[in-house]
Amino acid sequence: MSASARPVDKESLEYYLTVSSHSPTAMRLVLGNLLRRMRKQAGIEAEAAGKHIGGSEAKISRLERGHVACKEPDVMDLLVLYGVRDEQVLAGFAQMVHLSKQSGWWQRYDGVLPDWFGKLIGLQEAASVIRTYEVQLVPGLLQTADYARAVTRLGYPLAAQDEIDDRVDLRMNRRALLTRSEAPHLWAIIDEAALRRPVGGEQVMRAQMRHLVDMARLPSVRVQIAPLSEPRCAAAGFPITHLRFDLPDLPDIIYLEQLGNADYLDRPDQVEHYRSVLDTLCLASLSPKESLHLLEGALRH
Repeated sequence: MSASARPVDKESLEYYLTVSSHSPTAMRLVLGNLLRRMRKQAGIEAEAAGKHIGGSEAKISRLERGHVACKEPDVMDLLVLYGVRDEQVLAGFAQMVHLSKQSGWWQRYDGVLPDWFGKLIGLQEAASVIRTYEVQLVPGLLQTADYARAVTRLGYPLAAQDEIDDRVDLRMNRRALLTRSEAPHLWAIIDEAALRRPVGGEQVMRAQMRHLVDMARLPSVRVQIAPLSEPRCAAAGFPITHLRFDLPDLPDIIYLEQLGNADYLDRPDQVEHYRSVLDTLCLASLSPKESLHLLEGALRH
């Protein structure tokens, strides 16, 4: 049954609430996608839906894309317009609205956390698979505190010590999702250049390499090294992150970070393009076993 044909019932809402419980960000996106699906199934145009709640087509677009938090009265009015009468379904949506407006743990770092990056953390908290490629640095989810501190000092050379500490603390807290129960599967492709770059000095890098070895042995983590000797590893010269979810109403998302901003792509053609780039990198990189041997060998020298 296609996503557009699936009924939105009490059982499906309970599943969404359970799977999205770690992330208000994901809950807001799922809620918006469900509202879009139900509006289209009811044959109602976005402009008419907007007028029904005293807004506009643009407001409906923002709600359905998860760009803004939903207000419960607006959602309840829209559901009635879309023909929803089941009290349990209405109650499930009300709970989703409530959870979507909660603060994620990462929001206590608002002073050092821009909205565009906070969204990534919220999505990672709900992801079932995080597939990432890094060319310059070790992926943030796999960094040690000392390595993260060295990276942060390079990126924010004028920052006060308190700000540096907050940024490092945020990064360390992000790592917790890899060791929680039902952790997402992390598939990290790391360019060999990132391992050769002595960020923080020799001792920091050796500790970082040991940490990579430890993490690569976790059943939920897969590490591949993209060797400098393999020309196909030049398929992408910039970081790419592909997020996949166990939520039928939350599509795959590609995250592309720039200096001071980021793009989130979810159109199927966009996702497929970057997924194919990651596939090429995966095939060109050392296998997980070979990558582990490379890391272990580097520690012996």
